[in-house]
Amino acid sequence: MAGAGRTDLVGRLADLSEEALQRLADMPGADRAVGAMNALRDRIDDLQKRVRGLEALEQRLTALERKVDKLSKSGAAHPEPRRSTKATTTKSSGGSTAESTAESTAEPS
Repeated sequence: MAGAGRTDLVGRLADLSEEALQRLADMPGADRAVGAMNALRDRIDDLQKRVRGLEALEQRLTALERKVDKLSKSGAAHPEPRRSTKATTTKSSGGSTAESTAESTAEPS
């Protein structure tokens, strides 16, 4: 008998909730409220996706920091200067190339 009473109670609750939802839908401005709630839900979903992306970036950053610490500790034991293979160029200071050539070939006094 407890099963029949339970279904009756659940049925009554379902009927009452349907009536309450119908009253809310009939209220003026209810469609705007529902639209605002749906927009809020969409924005929260987007925010959750961004936060998940930040968590992945934090994990990558932590791993990179560990690598840097490890390399800096091993690099401190063997300090060797690195040589650059890149060619360096100098810019003129606005003078003509003939003047800078003359200055570089002039004998020091």
